[in-house]
Amino acid sequence: MRSAPGRFSRLFDLGLWLVVCLPPVAAAASLNGRDVVTVAVGVPLLGAAVALGRRWPLTALAVPVALSLALDVRMLSPLYWTALVLFGFLAGHRTATARPALWFFGAVTAAGLPLCVLVLHDLWSWPTQLLTLLLTVGVPWLLGRYRRQYAELVGTGWRLADRLEREQRAVADRARLRERARIAGDMHDSLGHDLTLIAVRAGALELDPKLDARQQAAAGELRAAAGAATERLRTIIGVLREDDERPPGTLPAEDAESLVERVRGSGVTVTLERLGDTGDLPPMVGHAVHRLLQEALTNAARHAPGAAVHVRLERDGTILGLSVVNDPAMAAPLPSLTSGGSGLVGLDERVRLAGGTLRAGSTPGGGFEVAAELPVTDGATPRAAPAIRPTTSATELARARRQVRNRLVQAVVAPLAVLAGIFLLVIPISFVSSSFSVLDRGRYEEVKVGDARGDLRPLLPAFTKDGPPDDAPPPPWGEDCVYYDTKTASSDAYRLCFLHDRLTSKTIVGNR
Repeated sequence: MRSAPGRFSRLFDLGLWLVVCLPPVAAAASLNGRDVVTVAVGVPLLGAAVALGRRWPLTALAVPVALSLALDVRMLSPLYWTALVLFGFLAGHRTATARPALWFFGAVTAAGLPLCVLVLHDLWSWPTQLLTLLLTVGVPWLLGRYRRQYAELVGTGWRLADRLEREQRAVADRARLRERARIAGDMHDSLGHDLTLIAVRAGALELDPKLDARQQAAAGELRAAAGAATERLRTIIGVLREDDERPPGTLPAEDAESLVERVRGSGVTVTLERLGDTGDLPPMVGHAVHRLLQEALTNAARHAPGAAVHVRLERDGTILGLSVVNDPAMAAPLPSLTSGGSGLVGLDERVRLAGGTLRAGSTPGGGFEVAAELPVTDGATPRAAPAIRPTTSATELARARRQVRNRLVQAVVAPLAVLAGIFLLVIPISFVSSSFSVLDRGRYEEVKVGDARGDLRPLLPAFTKDGPPDDAPPPPWGEDCVYYDTKTASSDAYRLCFLHDRLTSKTIVGNR
């Protein structure tokens, strides 16, 4: 059974095809000749454009553009305006990047000039064509781009809201776990204290001479049971403590050699190099060294299995340097060992509190290095906390909003810029047209009423004048009139009027 979205898409495509075909089909009765053939061919081509529109939107847009140019090079025929507007909007909405569309518009613009010259022999038709293309395709395309960006902004907002909700749930879960750990710590403190008191009292009874041997043995068993219960309580509560939580002022139980040896025993090739006196470290520095070494070796085994790891401890005066470098991975990272992505962040905070600096990154040889420099003097001042950077969600949302604003500005500025460009084209076109639309007086005299337009083409200039001069009488009804400049300084013009491609009249019009 087909899904509802698939049925909706097909219904939408069917409705789109009917809408874009309605104007040419409705006008087919009043057309004749080549126009009827264009309309008959256009209906199935528009159906193919609808079918291709979702995958190749610019290819679909090229179909109504070609049909409109086939009817009228200036694209002034309204039969395909509906198709141009709708396919232009859909191309803007369905195209991920603007570069292919810019190439498409550039190609149509470049092809318009030779079409106007070869088909109409009129340079002034090119600005008309560009203006029509801008209004029927360019503006809808920009609106489609803006609509796509707005939809992406809305989608980004919903994704960020979902992410925030999940993060809030995770924060709540972590808060509950911390609270449970605090409760467990309180239980340890209170019950441990009580059990210790019980053991002390039992020990006192065990030594009381007033009791017989049986009672002293029972008191001894009570003291041993209280001690064992205290030890089990400490072990259970210790499981609930976070990994980094240690009693303040105590160093880790194992030194660097023991930690490296334990990791080496698990199959990792680790070398340790000591330079200088690296013993007798302050508590905070000792914590940081142990934690950094532990995290770096764990990450090397996790993300670069089979690679050799080199550990270097060096003391230079009051600065202790620690470097853990692993060679390039010999195998793929182990999929069962995932990282929470917060190890380096925690290490940086621990090193910062000890007054040191941490750096981590790839090596030129393709491995990875974690290095730190720590002061070994007592009372080192912690580094200032780094500035709080915007969250990924805030950055992504700001980027989406900025893109929407840019698209909105483009939707307003781009048409204005194109209009300005079209008006600037008028200057060179006017110069070229005035230079190549001059009809010699002698050739004008050779033109005879009744001649076919095709026969007169060798006698006439390549281009026509840009419209009739001022005060020229209106052309006869139903006739197609063209104008040519004279060689005189006046604003007069030669007017040739045709009916069914036959010259019906010729006259000089203007301010005479």
